[in-house]
Amino acid sequence: MFNSILIANRGEIACRVARTCRRMGIRAIAIHSDADAGALHTVSADFAVGIGGASAAESYLNIESVLRAAKDTGADAVHPGYGFLSENAEFAEACENAGIVFIGPPPEVIRAMGSKSAAKALMAKAGVPILPGYHGDAQDTNTLHEAASGVGYPVLLKPSAGGGGRGMRLVEREDELEFAIDAARREALSSFGDDHLLVEKYLARPRHIEVQVFADTSGNIVHLFERDCSVQRRHQKVVEEAPAPGLAKALRDNLGKTAVAAVKAVGYVGAGTVEFLLDLDGGFYFMEMNTRLQVEHPVTEEITGQDLVEWQFRVAAGEKLPLPQTKIQISGHAIEVRLYAEDPARDFLPAAGRLTHLRLPEDGNGIRVDGGVRQGDEVTAHYDPMIAKLIASGKDRTEALTRLDTALSGVQIAGPATNTDFLAAIARDPEFARGGVDTGFIEARGEALLPAWSPASKQVRALAALAVIERRTAAAREIAALSTDRHSPWSSARGWRLNAASCELLTLLDGEEVVEITVDDELRAMNDNDHNTATVICDGNEITVFGAGETRRFTLIDSVADAESETSESVGTHAAPMPGVVVAVLVEPGATVEKGAALIAIEAMKVEHTIRAIADGVVDAVHFAVGDRIQEGDELVAFTPTTE
Repeated sequence: MFNSILIANRGEIACRVARTCRRMGIRAIAIHSDADAGALHTVSADFAVGIGGASAAESYLNIESVLRAAKDTGADAVHPGYGFLSENAEFAEACENAGIVFIGPPPEVIRAMGSKSAAKALMAKAGVPILPGYHGDAQDTNTLHEAASGVGYPVLLKPSAGGGGRGMRLVEREDELEFAIDAARREALSSFGDDHLLVEKYLARPRHIEVQVFADTSGNIVHLFERDCSVQRRHQKVVEEAPAPGLAKALRDNLGKTAVAAVKAVGYVGAGTVEFLLDLDGGFYFMEMNTRLQVEHPVTEEITGQDLVEWQFRVAAGEKLPLPQTKIQISGHAIEVRLYAEDPARDFLPAAGRLTHLRLPEDGNGIRVDGGVRQGDEVTAHYDPMIAKLIASGKDRTEALTRLDTALSGVQIAGPATNTDFLAAIARDPEFARGGVDTGFIEARGEALLPAWSPASKQVRALAALAVIERRTAAAREIAALSTDRHSPWSSARGWRLNAASCELLTLLDGEEVVEITVDDELRAMNDNDHNTATVICDGNEITVFGAGETRRFTLIDSVADAESETSESVGTHAAPMPGVVVAVLVEPGATVEKGAALIAIEAMKVEHTIRAIADGVVDAVHFAVGDRIQEGDELVAFTPTTE
């Protein structure tokens, strides 16, 4: 077994791998970018070393820097985690040439399965069913147009390299194809260094089923059953569970046997996942094979009682698989949700910012938390915005779901917007409880999962107001303590006034609604009588109230400051919704465009976002060029709406 392992990743997966290293007595070595200096994964390891700048290209994707760190720290092996270099054949070869064990499959297998086109050709040859589509080398736009027409709309454009839904585009009509091709190529090149695309027939509402497989160097191959990953947004997984609900035993056995056959066909070694689309009629089709550990591997660990990272270590060290197929059994059910810094109400737009308050459930009693951040950490635009994974398990799906609901009710995150309430809505959704999931679940259940905004209750607004008053009172006490006259009315935060009752008018922004609250003793009594229990976090003018299983956010409006600043705002501007990098400028100054036309594309948190015209009008100016870094709120395009 290895003495020391360098973890070539960050965040929750780096913390997860370090945990198994610690249990097995293996020295864990972390790497970090400049932006991650002091991050949780660096203190979870035995040793940490910096490898470069904040961007992934300067650090986690820099093969030379990662290998230098491995050599300098005396690492026996490298665990790539997932994402970054985990499916990079050149990195696996570089490790091999440096005399360092790469904990993963051989480079030639990564190369064969890393190309979705090549993988589908191999699977078809092995008799594994695949979706109709185009997987050829010719990549000119005309060829892709002809392929899409031949398959029939709607189609999916998919990068041949990589995964995680990045670069994937659903195209429903021929007139949408050219724009989708350009966007898919940009995102694929940025994420994976390869803009090769394939075209596939789009199944309207299939289930996304994947099978966990393992193979050793002695030719032993097993599967550890399947996971259902159908609940997705932007083709990226949000909820995963094992085993897949409602799957007949015969179908489960067939999926497992097919996955093992796929692995055997490519001479695989290590952990992998064979992914399928399951149609409504029970037919299934090979999608791709991930030659690494998956984000959702904990649900498989929970139902089998196995540590898959330990299995990876043992296989990479030349040992045989810990168990034969006959000894691997399903026990209970597990569900995982991904807590993201993102805003579901704004089409799941990634969010950045400091985690001013973070409370996650404790491990135990069927709850497991795989996290990668702490309170006070910054969610930056450089990396994926995942905060943590919450895994609930039980003797059956009902018990696991009940535990998940309870655990989500206790999550408190202040700072950037998160999907916590959205995940809680899924956990409580009757259709989800029934097991009625497919890849269109979120779209189909949109109104239930993402209800229209409604104002906070009077009690919640009162709690926000009281938190502001308590904060001001505490500040006033500090001032009074330093004063020679502690009883001076000028050292009071109670709205003292001459010959009148003390009160204070607070102005809060609840969503887009401006709320004025008069705070006096009567308000305090009302709150006491109602016995409201909540946690209220104040950070500057931002107030977050956690209570009754939901999160409410308010902004305190300082009327004095607003009166002093009085800035005017152009009605025709298009501001950046988050920090990022401009990847495409799609219009020129002077262009006349229609509402919804694509103006500029930015990349942030590994996802490309298109800024579209807010109305019919004329582009007056484009303020940024391709490659420019932007900040949230920057005006990207000056725009004059057409007046009717």
